[in-house]
Amino acid sequence: MSDLDARFTAAAEASKTLPQRPDNDTLLALYSLFKQATEGDVQGKRPGFTDMVGRAKYDAWSKLKGMSSEDAKAQYADLVESLAG
Repeated sequence: MSDLDARFTAAAEASKTLPQRPDNDTLLALYSLFKQATEGDVQGKRPGFTDMVGRAKYDAWSKLKGMSSEDAKAQYADLVESLAG
């Protein structure tokens, strides 16, 4: 396991025990970076207007299209570390 993979895995665990709940924009950033890191570019159809949460998640993830898994892992770990204090 590379240093980046270990850091990403540790950040994923730390994200579950943050001192306080992040705001919605930060939660969307965490979600989209995690998905980009683990699954790559968003796929499938955009959820309909009645699924506002699903639509927001899809849109946030879609904005990261083309970002490498390594970049997403690094940004995710940076964000979690900044939130953990």
